[in-house]
Formats: sequence, C-alpha cells, structure tokens
Amino acid sequence: MTRPAAAARHVAIITDGNGRWAERNDVPTLDGHRAGADNVKARLRDAVELGITELTVYSFSTENWSRPAKEVAGLMEMFADRISSETPELKAEGVRMRFIGRRDRIGPTLLERIEWAEEETAANDRLTLFIAFDYGSRAEIVAAAERYDGGGEDAFRELLYAPEMHDPDLLIRTGGDRRISNYLLWQCAYSELVFRDELWPDFGREELVASLAEFDSRERRFGGR
Repeated sequence: MTRPAAAARHVAIITDGNGRWAERNDVPTLDGHRAGADNVKARLRDAVELGITELTVYSFSTENWSRPAKEVAGLMEMFADRISSETPELKAEGVRMRFIGRRDRIGPTLLERIEWAEEETAANDRLTLFIAFDYGSRAEIVAAAERYDGGGEDAFRELLYAPEMHDPDLLIRTGGDRRISNYLLWQCAYSELVFRDELWPDFGREELVASLAEFDSRERRFGGR
C-alpha cells in the first residue's frame, strides 16, 4: 500500500486498557493482557503494510511492578511464552526486535529469551519493533545523565536505551486517558499526540489508519513558522 510522503514512519503506542477490557468482558485480567498481546501482533502486521518502519509499544512500565503479585507473575510467564513462540515468525517476516528498559529485575529465563529474540532478529530491516519492558522514561534519562560528561544532545542520546531509535513522529495512546505516563519523554519532545478512547484490544486496523490520517492532517513547524 502506498503512503503519502509526509506520513508517519516512526510510531509509538501506549497500549492502555487491557485490564478494563477484561473487566468489561467479564474475563480474568490475564486474558485481557493476552488479548492485548494478540492485538500488538495484528497491528504490527498492519504497520508493515502501511509503511511504518519503527513501532514502539509500551508493554510493562517500571510502575507496573506495583500490581498484584499474581498478575505480575502471569505477565512474566506470558511474555516469556510469547517471545519463544513468536520470534521465529517475526524473524521470517523481516521484523527486528529490540527491548528497551531495565534488565536487572527480570528473571533469568525471561532475560535469556529477550536476548535470544534480539540476537535472532538483529539482521532484519523491514520494521523494527521496540518493546518497552520494565521501562520508565525518567529512569532512562537519569541513567543517561549519570554517565553523561558533555558533548550536546547527540552525545546524550547515545547513552539512552536505544540510541538508534528515531524520535517518534506520532504517539498514540488508547484507553481514553490524555497523558503520556513516563513514556519516551526525551524522544517524544516533538511527536504529534493522538488519544483514542478504544481500549487497546479493541484498537483495530481502522483505528490505526485513522490515527495516521490525523497525523497527516497536521502541520508540523518544530517551533518555526
């Protein structure tokens, strides 16, 4: 599918609403997270078809550790299983996987699978999927600042979790809230923001296309006239 030259190529999403979706559908919370993971996979395929070259999704924040222990344990197990089952498929489809965030609090099994997925898909260049896992933007910036010894913005960027990541053209948040929740604060300094009311598992291809169309309709001046 041909996209206009001005269309967003680098897109970040706050995939909010899995828990509320589970409540609304009277299913366990973990089923909501499974539905959300299924939707990430579906929208990733749409992103490839729509000409997006970088997609960043917020899968687990530094604040999510405060959730009930049973939910967190279930999420960790689900992430490990998903990485194992989906990495070969993503590799075959030309998707590169990169995880951004802390790695010192992740269990050894999940950490091994994260590193394996990154290694398996490192040579792919059709689309890069950045997965923000145990991620908090303030923590990222503080960690970079502790090592920064001057050199300007480019030198500082090199100290972030993924210095090769482009600044997102567009940040989408689902679930109805109008905030960015400690997500890519440095990278999204000039991103266009689109807030959607759909809970993440209900955010389909049509909603993604509408979000991209809203981006296309805006004039980006970056402080100029």
